[in-house]
Amino acid sequence: MIVIAGYYRFPLDQIEAVKPAMAKMIELSRSEAGCGHYAFSFDVVEPGMVRVSESWADEDALKAHAASAHMAEWRAASAAHGIHDRTITAYEVTGSRTL
Repeated sequence: MIVIAGYYRFPLDQIEAVKPAMAKMIELSRSEAGCGHYAFSFDVVEPGMVRVSESWADEDALKAHAASAHMAEWRAASAAHGIHDRTITAYEVTGSRTL
């Protein structure tokens, strides 16, 4: 399993405008083969910060996601709305436990 975690920021005046593109990206990503979880969340304390959380069955599923048409659309839309300070990390998971 591959787990993705990270964050990025948008200018505060772009938050409402970018939400439809975010919703489309989430919906289409969740329908992809191998997607276990896909979410963007607005940080409660840091305005303009979006937290990213994803899980993928394997590297092939993640690569297919990265090459998808909706990923290309999301990259263009997020750039148009001023995305910045993007930090996203992929982790290979070898085990898990419920906390």
